[in-house]
Amino acid sequence: MHPGPCRIEWASPGGVLLAYEPTFKELQAHAAALAAAYSDPHNAALMGHGAPFDAAEVLEHYQSMQAEGARTFLLFHAGQFAGDADFRNVASGAAEFAFMVAATASQGRGLGTRFAIMLHWFGFAQLGLERVYASIDPANAASLRVFEKLGFAVDSGPAARGFADSQRDLVMSIDRATFERRHAEVLPQIQLTSRTAAG
Repeated sequence: MHPGPCRIEWASPGGVLLAYEPTFKELQAHAAALAAAYSDPHNAALMGHGAPFDAAEVLEHYQSMQAEGARTFLLFHAGQFAGDADFRNVASGAAEFAFMVAATASQGRGLGTRFAIMLHWFGFAQLGLERVYASIDPANAASLRVFEKLGFAVDSGPAARGFADSQRDLVMSIDRATFERRHAEVLPQIQLTSRTAAG
């Protein structure tokens, strides 16, 4: 497993995508934007929560995930804050992936798919994962499309259901070989560097 913290970059046709594992100071700088995105009614419905977030709760959420071994990322598109993503419940070569494109105007345009490809490359190539799971509200058609484009398939096995965030959620999964075969053309464009421990 790559020890991190890491910076992943992809000069994709749709603009430069950047994902990095933030320091606490960087989280503080973006906590208000994350809280606003989490609290947006459209996003909240997609993520399956109703209560609004404030910046302090975002910081607490990140610290809790990191303490449990999650790899958390802030996302940027063409230099502008775009959302966040993480691999959580990382164990025995498997993990759950979750992401959010913050601005509703940017959703449904392929941005989430490109970020997800970039981060799955990291998960498989650098974290040594063999399978990644996603727990999705069946009403979240946009997320379902993203994971289908990535090559995920519905997985109802007991291991998959262990990653379900709620009983009604649909769980999908993808293995390393399927992902690498499906996205072989673009994966060489993705670059990884370690970050200095500043901030």
